Amino acid sequence: MADAVTDPVEAAELKKRRTFRKFSYRGIELDQLLDLKNEEFMELVHARARRRFQRGLKRRPLGLIKKLRKAKKETLPNEKPAVVKTHLRDMIIVPEMIGSVIGIYNGKVFNTVEIKPEMTGHYLAEFSISYKPVKHGRPGIGATHSSRFVPLK
Repeated sequence: MADAVTDPVEAAELKKRRTFRKFSYRGIELDQLLDLKNEEFMELVHARARRRFQRGLKRRPLGLIKKLRKAKKETLPNEKPAVVKTHLRDMIIVPEMIGSVIGIYNGKVFNTVEIKPEMTGHYLAEFSISYKPVKHGRPGIGATHSSRFVPLK
């Protein structure tokens, strides 16, 4: 009981330190974002995504969203949904996908990614790197002009 805070100013400061920043996407909070229709969300995203939505969602992206809905519906409360595997790296993340777990194909394996609110408006490919980043070592033979004069043995 000795470490209980009795000073109201100190208690307010402690509470202020513990509160988390609320997520908002372009000024709209998460709960409102989840309630948006596709047409309303379309107005919030960048021009390339807006054009993509205006031209209509095709069969494959709609199929992925249906699979994600089904996986979410079949999960127990406070559990993560089953992984839904996809090759659709060019799919734009919509608010409906938040909380889902997706296996994104990178050309070799499916990288498991949990969709978070901060990912809305981005492409799935941004979260599954398709190449191995270069680790620069020593330059090889023929890399520079001065290496011509180095004996091979």
